[in-house]
Amino acid sequence: MAAYTVLKNLHLLTVFISITLFILRFFWKWRDSPMMQKRWVKITPHVNDTVLLVSGAALVVMLKLYPLFGMDSWLTEKLFGVIIYILLGYVALGKKTQNWAARTWAFVLALGCLYLIIKLATTKIPFLMGYL
Repeated sequence: MAAYTVLKNLHLLTVFISITLFILRFFWKWRDSPMMQKRWVKITPHVNDTVLLVSGAALVVMLKLYPLFGMDSWLTEKLFGVIIYILLGYVALGKKTQNWAARTWAFVLALGCLYLIIKLATTKIPFLMGYL
């Protein structure tokens, strides 16, 4: 169980870093800060999110969870939430979005999505698929 504890703590740490960097990067983009041009700001989120994804996948394998197969529907919902969060993050921080109202809405919706993802991870109770 020591490997599980290390993996879970690594996953939680990368979740915290990912959320913090997302909020910071949105704030810096909003302020048109030169921080957005720093090399570490461009690289660190991708490295962290890769570790986050790999640690999450390792936990799924280690715990023998089966999303997308009718079992562990909370995890299926969490995966879809993560995909939606990534798409909203792309709109909020991406170069193609010029409209600040759209950026702000995407940011707020992404934060709401994060709340649902965290709620699913902590309670293991699905919101939608439990009723289908």
